[in-house]
Amino acid sequence: MKIFAGSDHGGLSLKKHLLKRLQEWGHEVVDVGTYSFESCDYPDYAHAVAEKVLAEPEAKGLLVCGTGIGISVAANRHPGIRAALCHCSVEAKLAREHNNANILALGGRIIGDILAEEILQMFLNSEFTGGRHSRRVEKIEYSENQ
Repeated sequence: MKIFAGSDHGGLSLKKHLLKRLQEWGHEVVDVGTYSFESCDYPDYAHAVAEKVLAEPEAKGLLVCGTGIGISVAANRHPGIRAALCHCSVEAKLAREHNNANILALGGRIIGDILAEEILQMFLNSEFTGGRHSRRVEKIEYSENQ
């Protein structure tokens, strides 16, 4: 699977760790930045990943900032993006199954490496279940297009 990843300086360490794991797991990884621990603005990377995921709907996104909050809010400004901030693997599973989330957001200063790996694996290995959840996702898309 193709994964577009981005982070600000606060999420860089966790992003670098997860990119190694993604490659070990056989995924194609595209890192859109940041590449430095110098202070930078998370919306720049949220927008870059969101645009890439929208251009390649079969791909998924990974975003990491200090808390995961700001970067997920910025990504969710794009119609068609459903970025889910997850703190456990159950949230990641349900974000995919119920909300058809296409970007996973994590807090680099909140989540440790091992837990982040578990959350990411669950996110990537879960599928949208459709059914009654399709109607709800359609309502999100409807409100985005108004």
